[in-house]
Amino acid sequence: MNYTESLTRYTANFIDELARNGMTDVVISPGSRSTPLALVFREHPSIKEWIVIDERSAAFFALGLAKKSNRPVALVCTSGTAAANYYPAVVEAFYSRVPLLVLTADRPHELRQVGAPQAIEQIKMYGDYVKWFHEMATPEGTPPMLRYARQKAAQAFAFTEQGNKGPVQVNFPFREPLTPDFTLPDIWGAEKEKSTARINRMEGMKYLGEEQIQELTALFGSSRKGLLVCGPEMNVNFAERVCELAQVWNLPVLADPLSQLRTGEHDKTHVIEGYDAFLRDSEIRERLQPDYIIRFGAMPVSKAYLFYVKEHSHIPQFVVEENEGFRDPTGNDTAYIYADPRQLCSQLIEKAPDKLSTAAWLDEWLHYNQIAKNHLLSGEETQVTEGEAARGIAAVIPDQTTLYVGNSMAVRDVDSFFMVSSKAVSILCNRGANGIDGVISSAVGAAAAGQRVTLLIGDLSFFHDMNGLLAAKQYQLPITIVLVNNNGGGIFSFLPQANDKKHFEALFGTPVDLPFEKAGALYGAAYQVVSTERALKEQLEQSYQQSGLSIIEVKTDRDENAVWHREKWNRVMAEIKEGWQ
Repeated sequence: MNYTESLTRYTANFIDELARNGMTDVVISPGSRSTPLALVFREHPSIKEWIVIDERSAAFFALGLAKKSNRPVALVCTSGTAAANYYPAVVEAFYSRVPLLVLTADRPHELRQVGAPQAIEQIKMYGDYVKWFHEMATPEGTPPMLRYARQKAAQAFAFTEQGNKGPVQVNFPFREPLTPDFTLPDIWGAEKEKSTARINRMEGMKYLGEEQIQELTALFGSSRKGLLVCGPEMNVNFAERVCELAQVWNLPVLADPLSQLRTGEHDKTHVIEGYDAFLRDSEIRERLQPDYIIRFGAMPVSKAYLFYVKEHSHIPQFVVEENEGFRDPTGNDTAYIYADPRQLCSQLIEKAPDKLSTAAWLDEWLHYNQIAKNHLLSGEETQVTEGEAARGIAAVIPDQTTLYVGNSMAVRDVDSFFMVSSKAVSILCNRGANGIDGVISSAVGAAAAGQRVTLLIGDLSFFHDMNGLLAAKQYQLPITIVLVNNNGGGIFSFLPQANDKKHFEALFGTPVDLPFEKAGALYGAAYQVVSTERALKEQLEQSYQQSGLSIIEVKTDRDENAVWHREKWNRVMAEIKEGWQ
């Protein structure tokens, strides 16, 4: 067997095993050394390839696709700094628990550390940000080596999903010639020779024993003021169960916008979504002291909630993790429950004690929540504000679609102004590392999963990832971008740095002064600028009737935006405290 045949069969068996394990999508950034992987992926009948030229954009595209589809997505790039450009997305995937399979092509061993072009150190190049690393042997076509290729493919796929999902790197050293031979018979391997790795991999559900449940119910049952909190979470099937728990135990449930609790058809009568507005006041935080807190998912976006938890550090707090991890930045003495969250809710529902949280406790939360909603949803400014942009999207976004949210002010405005809805809208954000890079590409990747996407993003984040627009244009993906342009970093206007007038604009405000409509023209987008919330809604509805890429620019003023937000919050807190008199 010559080298080309060995290369072809070895690579094909690896990729076919990925398909057998459930891989459906690969994102390819073209290059020479990755030729065997790229061509074989394109030839495989069960895997859809997405070609994204810029590796940095490609990695975030794959992340968005994997986040939305909730299944592993493969990445392919050539050797050298191409693989280094994946790094930011790999970090985000690790912290946000998104399954990515990073397949990096490499120079063979004899061309390393000898000054060969595009030969950098790729062994474990992502360090601890991948769950598993493996360098493949150089291609051979013998039966033992084809079985080895399949075994490593199955293992790599499994590692992306086992426990907390996340990224995996497999490094391929390829010698030339690099072009596979597709005239060879049966390159995918005879059916009888294919492994059964997927069938042999079984993983059970983690759940608490009877004694542990009794211990928890005894503790919770002796308390009158419990609180459920749901942070960022991708399991949409969890929402119905935790809301049922809230009803049975008579508890309020604080729902982060990324928890998937605010949208959908489940009962939301106990859902509190306006807590960020009224927990900004220290007296209200003190008045709402709980007896215990049970948190599902990651830490909520709200900084006001962070203050609330820190100030009640003596209160028993339980964080539920499905597999492993310690996600609690408060420094409190937190207890961890490692169990499937849906199963835990079912067990607590079944063992609900006779004495539950008082109705007065729940009613107080519901009353404050309604006051917050009344103020946050009222009024319309003559010049659209950033909060109104989030509110406008919430009002008209179609059922069965996705809202992707940028970090910084965008996700905080969604937290404040996107209230509960019966529409089945997934709300996604890159909250693993909370970066503003790669957001356009992630949203476009989410659109590649087959559902229309609305992206809410600020101008700096838009500038960071304009390359991501190319994939939207190339594949005519259905995405509407609401670009909030306050000419800089709006969130810094809410921070102490805003008081430093000498250095603020250069170091924090960072205006870019770019005519973004030209970027829209470059990528063939339908482009509109709106000045009122009503006009935004009209343009949104129009964009939802169109295919492809639409960009709606909302121009705001950073200083005015900060004042408007504070006035809203102050009215909420003032009315709540007036009711105490």
